[in-house]
Amino acid sequence: MYDFNIKEFGAEEGKLCTREIQRAIELCEKGGRVVIPKGRFTSGALYLKSDMTLFLEDGAYLLASGDIADFPVIEYAFEGRDCLCYASLLNTDSAPHKNITIDGKGTIDACGTLLYRAELDENKGKRGRAVYVRNTENLTIRGVTIRQSPAWCLHIHYCNNVTVDGVKIYTKYAEDGSRYKLHNGDGIDVDACSQVSITNCLIESQDDCIAIKSGRDEAGRRVGIPSKDVLVENCRFTSGFGVAVGSEMSGGVENVTVRNCHFENTYSVASIKAIRGRGGYVKNISFENCEHFNYSDEHHDCEWFKGAIYVDGFYGSIEADEDKKEPINDGTPLVDGVSFKNISVDTTAGRAVYLCGLPERKFKNISFENVKAKGKGGLKAINLEGCKLDGLEVCEY
Repeated sequence: MYDFNIKEFGAEEGKLCTREIQRAIELCEKGGRVVIPKGRFTSGALYLKSDMTLFLEDGAYLLASGDIADFPVIEYAFEGRDCLCYASLLNTDSAPHKNITIDGKGTIDACGTLLYRAELDENKGKRGRAVYVRNTENLTIRGVTIRQSPAWCLHIHYCNNVTVDGVKIYTKYAEDGSRYKLHNGDGIDVDACSQVSITNCLIESQDDCIAIKSGRDEAGRRVGIPSKDVLVENCRFTSGFGVAVGSEMSGGVENVTVRNCHFENTYSVASIKAIRGRGGYVKNISFENCEHFNYSDEHHDCEWFKGAIYVDGFYGSIEADEDKKEPINDGTPLVDGVSFKNISVDTTAGRAVYLCGLPERKFKNISFENVKAKGKGGLKAINLEGCKLDGLEVCEY
């Protein structure tokens, strides 16, 4: 394996190194590594390529410059739609790629506090991410810390055979404990991807810790690429909103397993957001052997958050008529098969369990086995079919 140390291409601490780092990437031979050595190296948008590793040594920091001039507006996707976005710190272009690895014990810091406000003020596109990898076969992200993104932190889009292992993600607090001034700061977004393994990760999120998506509304249905065969295992979540499916799920989501995970002061363990207009389907979603507690009073039940476990056909609405049927059409989502087994929930923020399907297409086959849920609001269940709640024990504060 050949190493291409960015210092050999002129990268220096204390100056903008975009050109030097990108040059190392371009000249990296097939199977080689571009090495970020110990130190603090500042860059604008960088573009990875096939058959390479970006390796960050222990003590290495790859820092976004904080200047939006270094992050051009380009055609990407965000929240389920193709649109203009500010480039991320690490990107791939739109061409198909294969065999990309990001590895090491270093830190990728997207300087989101500065870029978030600057991008909103200029408003030429949607906010960038820390890492946005698309159209890639065989993607591995291992060991690194990723923090402070202007929007979602790690966005994986149209990828197959993905491994994310031992990664730490921080989108809520800086190392000194101060709060990042960010919004919509998901940890990991799996977007129309298959064969995905997320293991042994620590995520401190400002929003969803992990969100599994597949496009939005008619455009997502037309593309029709689902997220499927996703495993989340042995992960720890210390703030945010747990593991979510949706609300952009119009291409479908199936075969997702979340197991042996710990949720600490997250508002929720699980949220399934499948609302009118999206269409698509959610099938075979499983949460197993997870423990959760939330004693934080930062968030409470509202139109967006409805329980520590919630399956919601009215996401984004708190006053909808849950009994009023609407015509079934391409925008009517299908939910069939969501299971919870060996789960403990303890929340002072709001309801323990909220299950609300659509009256015109009830949510089917939601099951509980050995689930103990304690919350301020207890259980709500409506518009369900073929569901098994006898393995659910609920108590209120």
